[in-house]
Amino acid sequence: MLLRRRSSSSLLPHCYCYYYNKNKQSFASLSKPTTTKESFSSLLNQCSNSNHLRQTHGFILVRGLDQDEIYLSRFIDVCSALGFISYASFAFRYSISSTSNKSSIYLYNTMIKALSSHNAKEALLVYNEARLTGLLLDSYTFPFVLKAVVSVSDVILGGGIHCQAVRVGLDGDVNVAVALIQMYASCGGSVVCARKVFDDMPCRDVVSWNAMVAGYAKVGDVGTARDLFDQMPERNVISWTAVVAGYSQTNRPGEAIAFFQRMQLEGVQPDEVTMLAALSACAHLGALEVGEWIHNYVDTHGLRKTIPLQNALIDMYAKSGNIKKATEVFKSMKQRSVVTWTTIIAGLALNGLGSEALKMFSHMERAEIRPNHVTMLAVLSACSHVGLVETGCWYFNNMDLRYGIKPKIEHYGCMIDLLGRAGRLQEAVELLIRMPFEANGAIWGCLLAASRIHGNVYLGEMALQRLVKLEPHNSGNYSLLSNIYAAFGRWNEAGVLRKVMRDTGVKKIPGGSYIDVNDRVHEFSAGHISHPQSERIYELLFQINGELKMSKFMHRECLLDLLESTSLQSETKLS
Repeated sequence: MLLRRRSSSSLLPHCYCYYYNKNKQSFASLSKPTTTKESFSSLLNQCSNSNHLRQTHGFILVRGLDQDEIYLSRFIDVCSALGFISYASFAFRYSISSTSNKSSIYLYNTMIKALSSHNAKEALLVYNEARLTGLLLDSYTFPFVLKAVVSVSDVILGGGIHCQAVRVGLDGDVNVAVALIQMYASCGGSVVCARKVFDDMPCRDVVSWNAMVAGYAKVGDVGTARDLFDQMPERNVISWTAVVAGYSQTNRPGEAIAFFQRMQLEGVQPDEVTMLAALSACAHLGALEVGEWIHNYVDTHGLRKTIPLQNALIDMYAKSGNIKKATEVFKSMKQRSVVTWTTIIAGLALNGLGSEALKMFSHMERAEIRPNHVTMLAVLSACSHVGLVETGCWYFNNMDLRYGIKPKIEHYGCMIDLLGRAGRLQEAVELLIRMPFEANGAIWGCLLAASRIHGNVYLGEMALQRLVKLEPHNSGNYSLLSNIYAAFGRWNEAGVLRKVMRDTGVKKIPGGSYIDVNDRVHEFSAGHISHPQSERIYELLFQINGELKMSKFMHRECLLDLLESTSLQSETKLS
């Protein structure tokens, strides 16, 4: 027992030295560098798994290179890049415990940086350890540890680290200030604190401006983000991307695409992140022509076809109605993530191809890709689109047992919608009562819509009573119940409901539409005259309306002539 414990701690590095010596012939055959530095770099470049890391660590220990923080830091970076963060932590701990000299902040910074992307809490512990050891924190320490703060989303902890930066006089450093802006904007949307940091900066570069613009965009204040963008003395692709993404994320896709097109006119070359934001807006609008232009640009300019970018292309094509092209992009991908599979399944379901979506899910299972909760939402949606109630119930009831996914409120909502569409209203209500969540507006909205389809006045009234509390200003809910009353000839109740809408100040939201003409998206709303060519548009509408009325009149006259002719022929035959 004692021997085993000793082997797992102090003797372990010596085991790796032995492992290296045993395999050094294979190392020598890989390359023949002339210096220790070249040998070390060659080994690092060839590391791809845990065995390679152990061999390289043995190489370091045999030559005492673990006492050199430059070599050890490079080794920790490679461990982190390959995802072996626990081994990086082990190498770090062994070094600081075995060295006779006090470690510098450089090594601690490397470890904090590595942990901030994989284990934020551990990164914070290493930071505190460096601080309590008495090491002098520098302008690299704070950006790395603030990244860990963003991961745990703790603005109070971030504020404490901000105070420590002030105490050591680094709060005015550009890199530290940018990290503080990003932290405040990301943790609870404390954009006011972020703006104070920005305003107090003695010197601002394009990175700090970008951080503040992105901060406003992240919390949904795109107006201020745009104002700040217009004030920027210098801009780059990140500046433009932040505003495009802001418009896209705040449900203003028309403005996102217009801003993206302005970016092209000003000669700014978009990158993969810009394309992601623009494709999201295209998917929302169904702007197929713009989306196709982006796809062609990616191909012709050699942008990296990252998995997220290809996922965005699939989503755009599917939501724009070109499911064939979406499937082509999916099939062309050499590597696919769970998001890729989920996107194509959801796209097939959206285009009414529920059976194909379920077949795709079967392919996903055969490819041994584990679904997530969003995938299961797409599967339930596919069942709903083709009316496969029993199949949907099976997937829902086996989510936890088969896939280890506990149903969330969204899954219950999908099932209630599935049952409601199929006319199984009693089962839908029973599921609502059984679910371990408080029903939200979306679920009651599903029941209200199902009530209208199947003419259930009682359930419609009950659903509206709940929706009035949850969504008091949603005019669509009142309209649905009013239509139910009208379908049953209950005009008095329909009139009372519309009077309630007027008395409570509920305004009917005007209908809207988007048209993509010559790579430009035009937005129209009922009754609005904001479009620059609205006068000409209304003239044309009146002309079309007049022609339709004339067509209706001519059609009526033709019918009368036909009836009159038929009547005369009948009279002739009778006589």
